[in-house]
Amino acid sequence: MTSFADITTMGVGGEIAHFIEPTTRVGLIEAVEDADSKGLPLVVIGGGSNMLIADEPFNGVVVRDARRLITVPDEAAPVEGQDRTVHVNAEAGANWDDFVAFTVEIGLEGVEGLSGIPGTVGASVVQNIGAYGQEVATSVESVEVWDRETKTTRDLTPDDLHFGYRYSALKASMYQAPGVPAQEFFPTPRYVVLSVTFALTHSAQGTVGYGQLAKALGVEVGDRMDTKEIREAVLKVRAAKGMLEDPTRYALPAMADAKRENNILADLQRLSARNDASGIEPTEDGLPAPDYNRHSCGSFFMNPILPANQAANLPEDAPRFEAVLPNGEPGVKTSAAWLIDHAGCHKGFAVAADAPASLSTQHTLALTNRGKATAKDIERLARTVQQRVRDAFGIELIPEPVCVGVLGE
Repeated sequence: MTSFADITTMGVGGEIAHFIEPTTRVGLIEAVEDADSKGLPLVVIGGGSNMLIADEPFNGVVVRDARRLITVPDEAAPVEGQDRTVHVNAEAGANWDDFVAFTVEIGLEGVEGLSGIPGTVGASVVQNIGAYGQEVATSVESVEVWDRETKTTRDLTPDDLHFGYRYSALKASMYQAPGVPAQEFFPTPRYVVLSVTFALTHSAQGTVGYGQLAKALGVEVGDRMDTKEIREAVLKVRAAKGMLEDPTRYALPAMADAKRENNILADLQRLSARNDASGIEPTEDGLPAPDYNRHSCGSFFMNPILPANQAANLPEDAPRFEAVLPNGEPGVKTSAAWLIDHAGCHKGFAVAADAPASLSTQHTLALTNRGKATAKDIERLARTVQQRVRDAFGIELIPEPVCVGVLGE
């Protein structure tokens, strides 16, 4: 029987009563509609990179879209004149990094800075993933969804989606307040993504839009560079932070065919090279040794956006960035990683010396499974970090992953 431990990057979670992988658009809709009509708990999962699920058996339905087609409609109708926009459509189940690699390979600009983010295309728009100066929101043309309330399909525009920092109308339908699940649509949004159409630019060069990335490339922010070079630099920077998924997970039967083989092999080669440089031997089956810093949900807590009066109480050296509060008023965004570190939870922090869960040894924002952790172990670590930050700064950290059966759900 498949468990959430098999299909999430954190590697924890209980067994699943009904695990369905539809291979058609109609099949996906029918699987969701069948679960809803029977009143069964429903989880629509992508790459499992943004979920923390309880250890107990899940007596509901888990649907993972097995459709992974990526197409370029404009190939049949070339853009004329000076407009260099190229539309690319991807089914919701397509692996996100497969999508990025595809667009870079055919000479398109727009998502190269989002390389290496685990998950699927469908999940990317729910979370409005972002990194290194780019957000998925800036490239989305439209999102086709199944509306679980009206039982119809809809095409949502960026205006409909209300994109914000790690936010969309899709995600908002799951919560009644930040971190507080809604009664009706949780842990699956009201709108289930079927496919996404992106508007990218025909260009082999992209803009380096983030200081850390510019430093890694030896250029200035705003410089133009080959998108393939930008992609490789992003992957290296993410690897140095332990913020890439462990490619050895695709050796699990439950993960077979979830990512394109050539991209899995490329990821394994990168991990092997990193292990070789560190003197880490491969496993008995010849695979690179697992990197437990990668057994995480990525960034576990969202960067807090504070009212100006609360931000004024931060220490002088705390990071500050202009931001917008949920009510539309100006606010100040600060760094969750900085708060965690300065609250005494440094890299590698654990609640006990022998605890099977700890902060990453490379990044304070990642909570990691060191090999045998349970969801309860991760929850205990998360609550400890939250309490330390609350005591030090009076700020409540909100988990970024969808949490089912843990952390107050």
